[in-house]
Amino acid sequence: MNVIIYCRVSTDKKVQETSLARQKEELYQLANRYQFHVVKCIEEQASGYEVERDGVFEMLEAFERGQADALLIQDETRLGRGNTKVALFHQLAKLNISIYTAIHDGKLELSESDSMVLQIVGIVEEYQRKIHNVKIKRGMKKAIENGYNPAKNLANQHLAPGRERKEVPIEEIIRLRNNGLTFSEIAKTLTGLGYSISKATVHRRYQEYQIIDSDKLNR
Repeated sequence: MNVIIYCRVSTDKKVQETSLARQKEELYQLANRYQFHVVKCIEEQASGYEVERDGVFEMLEAFERGQADALLIQDETRLGRGNTKVALFHQLAKLNISIYTAIHDGKLELSESDSMVLQIVGIVEEYQRKIHNVKIKRGMKKAIENGYNPAKNLANQHLAPGRERKEVPIEEIIRLRNNGLTFSEIAKTLTGLGYSISKATVHRRYQEYQIIDSDKLNR
């Protein structure tokens, strides 16, 4: 399995450099024990309460591009502290990334409180998606009642002037969306798979799919 090692210390003091080196050594040993392939090792000096860290964004981008399947950290506090830690746990869970720690010598065991918070965040996000989808469907229904014909509009799109229509894997967009990824995350994932596609295009194609699917159900 391909993995990313992430090491962090909170300050740039000389004594912390030793801690950074020790984290790195322990995590490479952990990777060797599990026969993981380390594709990237990220080291940074920053507060765990700070979410705007270059190393964090580098790590998330690599996962979004499918370069690795798991994260190796010394312990959960190295990833982050407070709300930042929970937010990163949630983001990694959405990307289906496993977390291994040196302190557990294996997969991370979330505390009961962290697990509860993540469950609540997941439920809230799910209802936000449902509300958003309902708003889109209600708006489209109103447009159809006012004479808009989505099937005719989609059928004639190849005749429209302007840029050539991109070929994109709509099935993959639907699958990733159903797994809870945002349109931006889907665009980055597909780009990593070789498709040059923007967030706007992903959003538009997903809406087209919903329109066609809704139209079929109403027939």
